[in-house]
Amino acid sequence: MSELIPVNIVVADRNYRLKIEAEDEEMVRKTAQTINEKIAQFKTDFAGKDTQDYLAMVLLWFATEQKDNAKLALLADETSKQIKELAQSIDKALEDHP
Repeated sequence: MSELIPVNIVVADRNYRLKIEAEDEEMVRKTAQTINEKIAQFKTDFAGKDTQDYLAMVLLWFATEQKDNAKLALLADETSKQIKELAQSIDKALEDHP
């Protein structure tokens, strides 16, 4: 198990001190950057809301993205199974007809 390192992350103009594994630092920083970019985008698209509203919008956006990613992963898994079955069928056909 690797040692946890302290990092400072800014989300919605608030600082958060986290302890994370060193190999996760880049991913955490990129995620925080994406959150802040989405907040800025929602502020442009939906003027007059407060920070909590924008954070809720980002949360919904992330949840939807995860759902879409899960669907893609399931589709990729199913496609992989179909390709394997097809390859097996081709191999069998080649064996039967040299």
